[in-house]
Amino acid sequence: MTDTATLTGLAPDTLADLLRVAATPGFDRWQDQIKRTGGCADPIHLTGWTLTKDKTSGETLHRYSTETEPGGRLRIACGNRRASRCPSCAWTYAGDTYHLIRAGLAGDDRHAIPATVRERPRVFATFTAPSFGPVHNRPGNRPCRCGIRHAEDDPVLGTALDPSTYDYAGAVLFNNHAGELWHRFVKRLRREIAARAGITQRELADTARVSYGKVAEFQKRGAVHFHAVIRLDGPDGPDDPPASWATVDLLTDAIRAAAVHRYASVTVPAAGDEPARTFQWGTQLDIRPVKAFGDGSDLTEQAVASYVAKYATKAAENTGTLDRPIGNREAPVLLGVPDHARRLIDACFDLEPLYPERRLRAWAHMLGFRGHFSSKSRRYSTTLGALRQTRADYRAGQERQTLGLDDTEPDTVLVLASWQYAGHGHTPGESALAASIARDLQLNRETARDALASLPVEGEW
Repeated sequence: MTDTATLTGLAPDTLADLLRVAATPGFDRWQDQIKRTGGCADPIHLTGWTLTKDKTSGETLHRYSTETEPGGRLRIACGNRRASRCPSCAWTYAGDTYHLIRAGLAGDDRHAIPATVRERPRVFATFTAPSFGPVHNRPGNRPCRCGIRHAEDDPVLGTALDPSTYDYAGAVLFNNHAGELWHRFVKRLRREIAARAGITQRELADTARVSYGKVAEFQKRGAVHFHAVIRLDGPDGPDDPPASWATVDLLTDAIRAAAVHRYASVTVPAAGDEPARTFQWGTQLDIRPVKAFGDGSDLTEQAVASYVAKYATKAAENTGTLDRPIGNREAPVLLGVPDHARRLIDACFDLEPLYPERRLRAWAHMLGFRGHFSSKSRRYSTTLGALRQTRADYRAGQERQTLGLDDTEPDTVLVLASWQYAGHGHTPGESALAASIARDLQLNRETARDALASLPVEGEW
């Protein structure tokens, strides 16, 4: 049922509820449902039925109703990408992101991405935020400006050396406009590539295409930055090689020029006591080639995909803020949010009346950031939707085999269904049991992955 570690330290009420759940008729089926969700921390509850019939004869091939399920409900995974909200669903999201990014680097026959993308000029670039004031950090072997050598897990890292002079308003306004800054950078990048190739932008569209996949990450100081895989294709995308002038060196040089160009910037007008600001990327721009097989000095496809997937499930909560919308500015104080993150949240509330169209209050829990945490250009690779559909089709095939319908042509089958939302989540005891199931599943995955990595082939996610 569960392990000793799960029971250790549980509150008496939670332990009593856990024992109640374990003694309930249908507990084995409840466990099976939770295992199918991957140990989801906040499953969606559904009630309803499905009926599978043969279109020609009208024969009923299969009937299902939640009336026979524990509590009369079917539990499905919540699908939340945030690891702080649901680790198991976040693991699935990270896996999908890994395959999406890696497909754009190594190809994927299942989604019509050719392996020839490995021959394209491609780099892994990190775009950071500008400075909003000095913060506690770990500058190599030297002590911080405060005179202390901080430990790697010191909670003071990333916080302002002098909160009275730190530009909290500028930090949240930068986060709020970071998505627009990225779009301006991409537009400028095309101009810089065309200039280096000696052609016009119109001619560039006929000879090459810029493709990318990116993910946002919050630095400890609460400023967002982007990690991006940027690739040069031919005009028709990954199936089409670019012109002979397209090289890694040309792409790298164009990225550096575009990142600092004045047209790749966002201007925020003055409002109230706030001055006008012009935002550009920070000076710490890192660009490295991506290699199909590493030589110890460059990033490999798998390393890049793993790195991007790691941050796809994180948000601003790693800075100490909350992982859900904040109703009022007193909430962070009551919930013990650290001072630096709380000041950034306060800045969102203070700026809301000055920039109402930016909806800073609604995004205060994200320290002003309102963009997508992971995104890609249209022709970079496959889509998250396509990856989810592949998984759904696989599970549907398993279900058809279990029901003895695998020899039945799908076009001859009619499926009728009716579903209603009936709630979500776990009781305290169910939550403890689901967490134990999630740990067991994760251990099994890690064991399988370690075994796969020991084979004389490149490991998978």
